Amino acid sequence: MAALPKVDKIWMDGALVDWDDAQVHVLTHALHYGSGVFEGIRCYSTDDGPAVFRLTEHMERLARSAKIMRMDMPYTVEQLVDATLATIAANNLPGCYIRPLVYRGYGVMGLDPLPSPVSTMIAVWPWDTYLGEDALKNGVDAGVSSWRQRGNNSTPPQVKSTGSYINSSFARMEANDHGYAEAILLNEAGMVCEGTGENIFVIRDEIIVTPPVSDGVLEGITRDTVIALATDLDYDVIEASLTRADLYIADEIFFTGSAAEVVPVRSVDHRAIGKPGPITLAIQKAYFDVVRGKDPEYDYWLERV
Repeated sequence: MAALPKVDKIWMDGALVDWDDAQVHVLTHALHYGSGVFEGIRCYSTDDGPAVFRLTEHMERLARSAKIMRMDMPYTVEQLVDATLATIAANNLPGCYIRPLVYRGYGVMGLDPLPSPVSTMIAVWPWDTYLGEDALKNGVDAGVSSWRQRGNNSTPPQVKSTGSYINSSFARMEANDHGYAEAILLNEAGMVCEGTGENIFVIRDEIIVTPPVSDGVLEGITRDTVIALATDLDYDVIEASLTRADLYIADEIFFTGSAAEVVPVRSVDHRAIGKPGPITLAIQKAYFDVVRGKDPEYDYWLERV
């Protein structure tokens, strides 16, 4: 993976600071205990200039994550939306990835996080699709991980926290070791959950199925987008539990996420799914038309810089 590209400014606690000056103390609570919540958002180049896809919805989810973590977020959703647009403008980026982070800062140490101060930052940088351009075109090979997704009564899947993604890192490293581009995690009951950073959709007999939130998946905003687009394209979409075997006999499978976008899966555990199928490609095209401002019906999902 390419090194993180530098830009000029990062927004930290209400001010734009130089990239190299955006630093925290080594005893920052979040660095030791994972006490932070974050989002992954994309800004796309459109004919009308840079536009952020579903920015307000992402910031609303960030606020929900902070509430679950009992973190008093120092800024409103509207203030974070404005700060994001200002940060993109300050860096003069036509398109970019956006990473807001609310985290417990420097001041106290210990497992009780409540006395720690809460800080907020927003960083932006140019970032190609997460799994690569070839993945969008030709799909990826995936494998079911030996690691299980966290349960609803451990770290809730509804909180997008920094600490909970250690589990995803274990699964991704294992996938890499086995030659897969991505891992698929099951929950503790053995039902299909999600990828390390993506929701998953399985198609059989032209019916699109995605695991329900109750099975331990993140309430993905790209997931919600794809459900809406697929429905508008007159496909049948249902939320239902899936077994590992359902993956093996699927006609089509694809991942969704803000970083990954819409990525076909061409095999699972060395069982061929095949080249990207017609339904996956139709949804992928519809998605990119929307985020790039080419479908006026969904223009309300774009927030212009």
